[in-house]
Amino acid sequence: MTDFPAEYFSRQDSSDDALFYQVARKVVHIDDGAIKALSDQFSALLPKNAVILDLMSSWRSHLPPQLKPTRVVGLGMNAEEMADNPALTEYVVHNLNKNPNLPFEDGEFDAAICTVSVQYLQRPIEVFREVGRVCKPGAPFIVSFSNRCFPTKAVAVWLSTTDNQHMALVARYFEDAGNWSDIRAWAKPRKIGGDPLYLVWAKHKG
Repeated sequence: MTDFPAEYFSRQDSSDDALFYQVARKVVHIDDGAIKALSDQFSALLPKNAVILDLMSSWRSHLPPQLKPTRVVGLGMNAEEMADNPALTEYVVHNLNKNPNLPFEDGEFDAAICTVSVQYLQRPIEVFREVGRVCKPGAPFIVSFSNRCFPTKAVAVWLSTTDNQHMALVARYFEDAGNWSDIRAWAKPRKIGGDPLYLVWAKHKG
């Protein structure tokens, strides 16, 4: 695979992300139907009683209670949001666009999720590779998104492509990271109505 051009990851607002995220935004970015669909997919794809990394975390993780995770670690940009997230057992404030290296040990997690936030990553290949490093062999990493974003903070390649192309783009992130296999994608059936929802996931090669 050839490298992405640098301009693909430029943004309308190039100021420090810490300024944008210093104010807590306790809103959900998908409607109730999409949230339920996401929780159902988590129930089907995530292991039970697991240690889970919630990447780019906020005030809700949409993890179904039947998973009964033993530990859920949030990594995000706003401490107030994550402190209000009932699913998290702990959290860390960390700017992935400044430093894609995750502050965790190798093989620390049984699974990872990134919910409606992948469009803001400026160094996605490095981040996806790091998620693989901190996950155990066979661990799933589930990336979900809809058709909404903060456009000034989303990367150019995301704003200039369609929903189907977004799925292909995220799959490419997994491929180029080099430590993921069995890449799959899913879209909420249109007949259900409401907000669209898309998932792309893969398993850590180990």
